[in-house]
Amino acid sequence: MQPELTLPAPAPAAGSRTEARERAARQRRLGVAGARAAVLAGFLGFWELAARTGVVDPFNFSQPSRIWAQIWQWTTHGTAQGSLGEQIGYTLYEALTGWVIGVVGGVLLGIALGRVRFLADVFGPYIKVLNAIPRIVLAPIFLIWFGLGPASKVASAVVLVFFPVFFNAFQGAREVDRNLIANARVLGASNRQLTVRVVVPAATSWIFTSLHVSFGFALIGAIVGEYIGATKGLGLLVAAAQGTFNAAGVYAAMTILAVVALFTEGLLTFAEKRLFRWKPADSGDGR
Repeated sequence: MQPELTLPAPAPAAGSRTEARERAARQRRLGVAGARAAVLAGFLGFWELAARTGVVDPFNFSQPSRIWAQIWQWTTHGTAQGSLGEQIGYTLYEALTGWVIGVVGGVLLGIALGRVRFLADVFGPYIKVLNAIPRIVLAPIFLIWFGLGPASKVASAVVLVFFPVFFNAFQGAREVDRNLIANARVLGASNRQLTVRVVVPAATSWIFTSLHVSFGFALIGAIVGEYIGATKGLGLLVAAAQGTFNAAGVYAAMTILAVVALFTEGLLTFAEKRLFRWKPADSGDGR
């Protein structure tokens, strides 16, 4: 009697493995989102409870319910300076304008100095000196130069955005693979073609890294400028609330600003993923 042959179990299909990975990734995203929501709810609940029981002074520290009531009042009845949407739009206009100018200037000058060593040697010391100046203190100077309008806030945003973008673009241009540049030269690429088709694409990831941080700096520049002197904007709401000892108003304006910053950060992340679809995704194996 011949022994019965046992066939090996079929290997799992590639499609099933892919579905399992996608399901695990989806479950992890849901778990992370749930944990974040739980942390936020716990923090707000503790804050509200501490304010209601007198552990913290609600006059100085306010409480989440008062902050929400202030946001709702601004949304439904407007602010003393106009509608809430107008204040948000005014601040966003200043921040976006300053961000675009700072990014363009930082990228162009960073790539130029990264490619031409003579320019880097000439302008390097001056850029280091300007970078060493606390740029927030320039906001009052810009207010004197450009007045209470949006130009002074745009200038404050530009000086905060320019330097992180510049240094990343400069370093990205310097870190391009020398073998890649040598091969492009062997193929007959001119200096212009080398910069546009090799250096700039290679430095793009460096530049995008700075964009996430720099937009937050642009918002800071706009808010600080509005706080010092303005006719509209979220910074003016903070200053007005502080002047009337309205802690809920200060926190409400900060909350609105945080939501705006998170929304723009999401847009930048989406654009980066679309632009760098060729890059491998993070495995997310870390626990």
